[in-house]
Parts: sequence; C-alpha cells; structure tokens
Amino acid sequence: MRATAEIVNMFSVPERSEIRSRLVERAAADPDIAGAALVASAARGTEDRWSDIDLVLQLRTGVAEPTVVDAWTRYLDRIVGVSDIHDVVAGSVRYRVFLLRSCLQVDVSFWPRDEFRATDTGFRLLFGTANEPADPRPADAGDTIGRGWLYALHARSAVARGRLWQAVTMLDELRNSRIALQCIRAGLDPWHGRGVDQLPPRERQDLETSRATQVTAASLDRSRIHLTRLLLAEIARHDADRSAGLRDPFAALAKPV
Repeated sequence: MRATAEIVNMFSVPERSEIRSRLVERAAADPDIAGAALVASAARGTEDRWSDIDLVLQLRTGVAEPTVVDAWTRYLDRIVGVSDIHDVVAGSVRYRVFLLRSCLQVDVSFWPRDEFRATDTGFRLLFGTANEPADPRPADAGDTIGRGWLYALHARSAVARGRLWQAVTMLDELRNSRIALQCIRAGLDPWHGRGVDQLPPRERQDLETSRATQVTAASLDRSRIHLTRLLLAEIARHDADRSAGLRDPFAALAKPV
C-alpha cells in the first residue's frame, strides 16, 4: 500500500460519490465481472456523512478469484491510496474491506456467478442478473442468551479476582448481549449496536445507569449486579422456560462479590 507524508483530510461526500462512480465504471468495463450491485445504506437510501461504500461483484464463470481481487486492490490503491485491507470470508464469498488514507471504508465483495444475490433488503442491482434472493440471516436469540450468561459468570469471577480491566471487558460484552436481545425483541438490527439508539428512552436509560462510573471493584460490581438482573429480565421476555431455569444461578450471580 502507498505511504505518504502529506496530511490527508477526512473524506467528503462528493469524494465518496466520485470513488463509487469510478468503481462502478470499472466493474462495467471489467471482462471478469458479470454483474454488480450496491448494498447497505446506498441501496436503502439512508446514506449519511459517515456511510461507507458497499459494492457487490459477480464473478464470471471460470475466472481466477485471487487474480481478480488482486487487480481490484491494485486499482483502488492506485486511484485513491489504500492504507490497509482486511478479508472476511463467508463460504465461497470474499469481502475485502479497504481502509483508505481518507478514512473512507470501501467494502468490495466477490461472489461466484451462481451465488450472486440479495441477502438483505438493501440490494440495488446495477447491471447483470442476480439469482433468487436469500432470506437475511436471522439473529439467534438463543445463542445470545447463552453468551450472555457466560459473560455474567466471567464478569463476576474477574471482579472477585481483582482483575478490573478484564471485568470491564466482560461487562461490556454482557451489556452487548442484553442490547442484542432488546433489539431482536423490538425488531431492530442487533448487529454491532446498530439498532440500540432506536430503543425506547426507558430502555436506553437502563443501559446508561448500568455503566460503571469508575474502574474500581465496588463500581464494577454494582454495574455487574445491575446488568445481571437486566439480562435475566430480558431473557424472560424471549423464553420464559429458559428464564425459569436460570433463576437460581442468576440469583447467586446478582449478589455482591
């Protein structure tokens, strides 16, 4: 990736639009690409000043995927300067995430021809032919409940051992589990806190009061007890039987260390 000593400002909305246009033009001219679509906020019409670029590419049958990905990486670095890349692989689809020097995030995913399709509501086909859409992957409340009580256990042991920064980490994860369950119940996006700001004010206030004000054993333990009780109450809204089974261990977990 290119290194530079010049000072680069945060990307602007016109710059983002120009970069996206150049990527779409390249996709249409690339003989290895059969189709392209925009996804996420640009496809839904909900872009704001901080939105990134999400471009989905359909590979032609028989092309060498690593070669295509490398060519796109070199192109993007040449036209705007790439600071780093990160790959997320889901099945046979590669999501290459680019961090530009301007702090703009560009996600380009490379899909085999027979898998190119909408997997969420935000999908705007630019050219080519998409396969039948797939249902979005639902959030798993049951898995979230299990991870929640695991974090509750480890938050307690971390406070008891005097490992305060480990306790901070576990409490953050415990809170995130409760937030995810709240969002699932409210029909909001539970991934990475995307829906939390749309929760009712009372529920957001509960989250605020559950935060520790200091990194001390006493403050962290108060936060832990509050979050543990909040989590069990939220579990009851999803699964009454599971909540009943968790009542005794949670009663013990909700006692001061």
